Amino acid sequence: MSPLDIILATKNADKIKEIRSALVLPGIRFIENRSLLPAVEDGATFVENALIKARKASEQSGKAALADDSGLQVDALQGAPGIYSARFAGENASDRENNEKLLKLMRAYPEKGREGQFYAAVVLYFPSGEWIHAEGSCRGLILESPRGGGGFGYDPLFYLPSLKKTMAELTLEEKNALSHRSRALSRLREKLFSEEFRSLLNITP
Repeated sequence: MSPLDIILATKNADKIKEIRSALVLPGIRFIENRSLLPAVEDGATFVENALIKARKASEQSGKAALADDSGLQVDALQGAPGIYSARFAGENASDRENNEKLLKLMRAYPEKGREGQFYAAVVLYFPSGEWIHAEGSCRGLILESPRGGGGFGYDPLFYLPSLKKTMAELTLEEKNALSHRSRALSRLREKLFSEEFRSLLNITP
């Protein structure tokens, strides 16, 4: 039996690496498609934006598509940057620019109020119009300066007290054991092996 191809609805190399490492399914091959046109992420929630991206990729390719939408939610900022995490400092802002804006806002909270979470929603969309989603989160603290050279996004500022490391200081294996995205992907995998959804992929446990 030939493998089932699932399109990864992202061009972010770091996300692709995490997804392929965290979500291993028998008979499934995750495919990149750099020619996909970008979706307009105008949803009001992470789930809505992930659905928009997965549906557009599926419609363009004619195949099942997997998308995620994720971001940082800081308690003291009432959940900001939230769904605007990637463009917190403006459209096409770099990770460094987004981090600098966050640090500037967090100066008002030198000791307390620096708690927050990374949050992710993943959606697997099928050409039939059926779709499955799962969500995951990871709590931590926002540092006053970046640490670590790995990861991407806000990883250098996101400190995990239990490990005494930032997300940017973790190996890929460590990150996949606890990150918001890996937790969402793990829950998605559980759903796919459930009686309700297993037939969509024609997979066995």
